[in-house]
Amino acid sequence: MYQKLLLTGLLVAATGFAAERGEEIKLWPNGAPGSEGITAAEVSTASKTPKYKGLADDYLQTHYPSIYVFLPPKEKATGASMIVAPGGGHNHLVIEKEGWEIADYLNERGIAAFVLKYRLAKPRGVPQTEWKYKLEDQVYLDAARSVRLVRSRATEYGIDPTRIGFIGFSAGGEVGGMIGTRFDAGKPNSTDPIERASSRPDFNILVYPWYRPGANIPNAPPLFPVPKDAPPTFMVCTTEDRSHVEPTVKFYSELLTQGVPVEMLIFADGPHGYALRPTAKPLPVNTWPDRMMDWLNSRSLLRKQ
Repeated sequence: MYQKLLLTGLLVAATGFAAERGEEIKLWPNGAPGSEGITAAEVSTASKTPKYKGLADDYLQTHYPSIYVFLPPKEKATGASMIVAPGGGHNHLVIEKEGWEIADYLNERGIAAFVLKYRLAKPRGVPQTEWKYKLEDQVYLDAARSVRLVRSRATEYGIDPTRIGFIGFSAGGEVGGMIGTRFDAGKPNSTDPIERASSRPDFNILVYPWYRPGANIPNAPPLFPVPKDAPPTFMVCTTEDRSHVEPTVKFYSELLTQGVPVEMLIFADGPHGYALRPTAKPLPVNTWPDRMMDWLNSRSLLRKQ
């Protein structure tokens, strides 16, 4: 598995920390909580796309959660940013299609992107008795830490700490649903400066998401109930995507009940997992990125600093 080398860093006037495109930053440099003592290598397949040379196409096992930094050109930068959570059913991460490609799309529109490599709760090819991570524990911690890390380095990355969003696809949408409903203002007395930052995203974008852990168990209270101060949320799915449209609509209803600003697009046709790639035949769902940009602009999230 290829890993980007960390740069020592250079400060530049306009964009702050001069990150290499696709540079990997570990969320916990000395090891993530819940992964203590693990020394196994992560398992991934390499991207065959020239522009993503050196990066993975897919992760099959993860133990060292991190973000990959993609900053927009200085002349396009709006100050807005998003943490990008790829999907993959929690048994792998489709990190090229729902990570690198999303980051490039956002960068072209002046939005900084931080692709999240989170731990897999159900790694492919690993017996269930050997699964090490839980969605509501380690995976949630990865999401929370990613928001804190980006916010704590806002000045270095040239971004606005009050315009940090989270965008998740499928299982990554479940991760987005977790961090969009359980967050905190930070731990002011922590010796770790990252932990002092808030873990609340300023906005949330969920694309064909799955549900939050526990929220779909009959007669059981959800582990991640929707609070009244949940971030404004934009949601996308299709009726054809039967296993995911129901969670999308349920989540929308819960956000609405709590008075959280929310917009939902349900297109009639379209498979699961399209991301930015065109469907086999032209369909209205292919316009969802434009509708997302309209929503971001309507909320003044892309204003220049």
